[in-house]
Amino acid sequence: MAATTPDFTAVLKDMMGAFPVDTKAFDDAVKTQSALSEKLSAVSITAAEKSTELSAKWAQDTLAKVTELSKAKAEPADYAKSVTDFASASAEAAAEHMAAFAEIAKKVQTETLELMMAAGKDASEDMTAAAKKATADVTAAAKKAATAK
Repeated sequence: MAATTPDFTAVLKDMMGAFPVDTKAFDDAVKTQSALSEKLSAVSITAAEKSTELSAKWAQDTLAKVTELSKAKAEPADYAKSVTDFASASAEAAAEHMAAFAEIAKKVQTETLELMMAAGKDASEDMTAAAKKATADVTAAAKKAATAK
Protein backbone atom coordinates (compact mmCIF):
# COMPACT_ATOMS: atom_id res chain seq x y z
CA MET A 1 0.00 0.00 0.00
CA ALA A 2 1.38 3.32 -1.03
CA ALA A 3 0.75 6.31 1.16
CA THR A 4 -0.77 9.27 -0.63
CA THR A 5 0.05 12.83 0.26
CA PRO A 6 -3.05 14.85 1.02
CA ASP A 7 -3.72 17.79 -1.28
CA PHE A 8 -4.00 20.93 0.83
CA THR A 9 -4.51 23.25 -2.12
CA ALA A 10 -8.28 23.36 -1.67
CA VAL A 11 -7.94 23.79 2.10
CA LEU A 12 -5.51 26.70 1.72
CA LYS A 13 -7.66 28.27 -0.98
CA ASP A 14 -10.74 28.11 1.27
CA MET A 15 -8.79 29.48 4.22
CA MET A 16 -7.36 32.39 2.22
CA GLY A 17 -10.78 33.13 0.77
CA ALA A 18 -12.23 33.24 4.28
CA PHE A 19 -9.73 35.93 5.30
CA PRO A 20 -9.57 38.40 2.42
CA VAL A 21 -6.68 40.85 2.38
CA ASP A 22 -7.56 44.49 1.95
CA THR A 23 -4.73 46.32 0.21
CA LYS A 24 -6.24 49.75 0.89
CA ALA A 25 -4.33 50.05 4.16
CA PHE A 26 -1.08 49.30 2.34
CA ASP A 27 -1.92 51.78 -0.42
CA ASP A 28 -2.72 54.43 2.18
CA ALA A 29 0.55 53.76 3.99
CA VAL A 30 2.53 54.15 0.76
CA LYS A 31 0.73 57.41 -0.07
CA THR A 32 1.31 58.73 3.46
CA GLN A 33 5.01 57.83 3.31
CA SER A 34 5.37 59.41 -0.13
CA ALA A 35 3.74 62.62 1.07
CA LEU A 36 6.02 62.71 4.13
CA SER A 37 9.09 62.15 1.96
CA GLU A 38 8.02 64.98 -0.34
CA LYS A 39 7.57 67.36 2.58
CA LEU A 40 10.89 66.39 4.18
CA SER A 41 12.63 66.84 0.83
CA ALA A 42 11.11 70.30 0.51
CA VAL A 43 12.43 71.23 3.98
CA SER A 44 15.91 69.96 3.07
CA ILE A 45 16.00 71.67 -0.31
CA THR A 46 14.82 74.98 1.14
CA ALA A 47 17.49 74.78 3.84
CA ALA A 48 20.15 74.00 1.22
CA GLU A 49 19.02 76.97 -0.89
CA LYS A 50 19.14 79.35 2.09
CA SER A 51 22.53 78.00 3.21
CA THR A 52 23.92 78.43 -0.31
CA GLU A 53 22.61 82.00 -0.52
CA LEU A 54 24.12 82.79 2.87
CA SER A 55 27.47 81.26 1.91
CA ALA A 56 27.55 83.20 -1.34
CA LYS A 57 26.73 86.47 0.44
CA TRP A 58 29.42 85.80 3.04
CA ALA A 59 31.96 85.12 0.28
CA GLN A 60 30.99 88.31 -1.58
CA ASP A 61 31.25 90.38 1.60
CA THR A 62 34.66 88.88 2.36
CA LEU A 63 35.91 89.55 -1.15
CA ALA A 64 34.78 93.17 -0.86
CA LYS A 65 36.73 93.48 2.39
CA VAL A 66 39.79 91.82 0.83
CA THR A 67 39.58 94.28 -2.06
CA GLU A 68 39.67 97.15 0.42
CA LEU A 69 42.51 95.46 2.33
CA SER A 70 44.62 95.03 -0.82
CA LYS A 71 44.53 98.70 -1.84
CA ALA A 72 47.75 100.67 -1.59
CA LYS A 73 48.03 102.90 1.46
CA ALA A 74 49.76 106.26 1.85
CA GLU A 75 51.26 105.58 5.27
CA PRO A 76 52.74 102.34 6.68
CA ALA A 77 50.49 102.63 9.75
CA ASP A 78 47.47 102.53 7.45
CA TYR A 79 48.41 98.92 6.53
CA ALA A 80 48.23 97.86 10.17
CA LYS A 81 44.92 99.67 10.62
CA SER A 82 43.57 98.06 7.43
CA VAL A 83 44.53 94.57 8.62
CA THR A 84 43.02 95.23 12.05
CA ASP A 85 39.81 96.54 10.49
CA PHE A 86 39.66 93.49 8.19
CA ALA A 87 40.17 91.06 11.07
CA SER A 88 37.57 92.81 13.20
CA ALA A 89 35.01 92.97 10.39
CA SER A 90 35.69 89.32 9.48
CA ALA A 91 35.14 88.19 13.08
CA GLU A 92 31.91 90.18 13.28
CA ALA A 93 30.71 88.80 9.94
CA ALA A 94 31.57 85.25 11.02
CA ALA A 95 29.47 85.63 14.16
CA GLU A 96 26.54 87.05 12.19
CA HIS A 97 26.70 84.39 9.49
CA MET A 98 27.08 81.54 11.95
CA ALA A 99 24.00 82.83 13.80
CA ALA A 100 22.15 82.88 10.47
CA PHE A 101 23.24 79.28 9.77
CA ALA A 102 22.04 78.33 13.25
CA GLU A 103 18.64 79.88 12.49
CA ILE A 104 18.39 77.85 9.29
CA ALA A 105 19.26 74.67 11.20
CA LYS A 106 16.77 75.52 13.94
CA LYS A 107 14.02 76.04 11.38
CA VAL A 108 14.83 72.71 9.70
CA GLN A 109 14.75 70.97 13.07
CA THR A 110 11.40 72.55 13.99
CA GLU A 111 9.78 71.78 10.63
CA THR A 112 11.10 68.21 10.65
CA LEU A 113 9.80 67.63 14.16
CA GLU A 114 6.38 69.00 13.19
CA LEU A 115 6.26 66.77 10.11
CA MET A 116 7.29 63.69 12.09
CA MET A 117 4.70 64.40 14.79
CA ALA A 118 1.99 64.82 12.15
CA ALA A 119 3.14 61.66 10.36
CA GLY A 120 3.08 59.73 13.63
CA LYS A 121 -0.45 60.92 14.32
CA ASP A 122 -1.55 60.00 10.78
CA ALA A 123 0.11 56.59 11.01
CA SER A 124 -1.53 55.94 14.37
CA GLU A 125 -4.94 56.84 12.98
CA ASP A 126 -4.34 54.66 9.90
CA MET A 127 -3.22 51.72 12.05
CA THR A 128 -6.25 52.08 14.32
CA ALA A 129 -8.62 52.18 11.35
CA ALA A 130 -6.88 49.19 9.71
CA ALA A 131 -6.98 47.21 12.97
CA LYS A 132 -10.70 47.91 13.43
CA LYS A 133 -11.43 46.88 9.85
CA ALA A 134 -9.30 43.75 10.14
CA THR A 135 -11.05 42.80 13.38
CA ALA A 136 -14.44 43.28 11.76
CA ASP A 137 -13.38 41.26 8.70
CA VAL A 138 -11.98 38.40 10.78
CA THR A 139 -15.04 38.35 13.00
CA ALA A 140 -17.35 38.26 9.97
CA ALA A 141 -15.28 35.51 8.34
CA ALA A 142 -15.25 33.47 11.55
CA LYS A 143 -19.02 33.80 11.92
CA LYS A 144 -19.45 32.82 8.26
CA ALA A 145 -17.18 29.80 8.75
CA ALA A 146 -19.03 28.80 11.92
CA THR A 147 -22.46 28.97 10.27
CA ALA A 148 -21.21 27.05 7.21
CA LYS A 149 -20.50 23.96 9.31
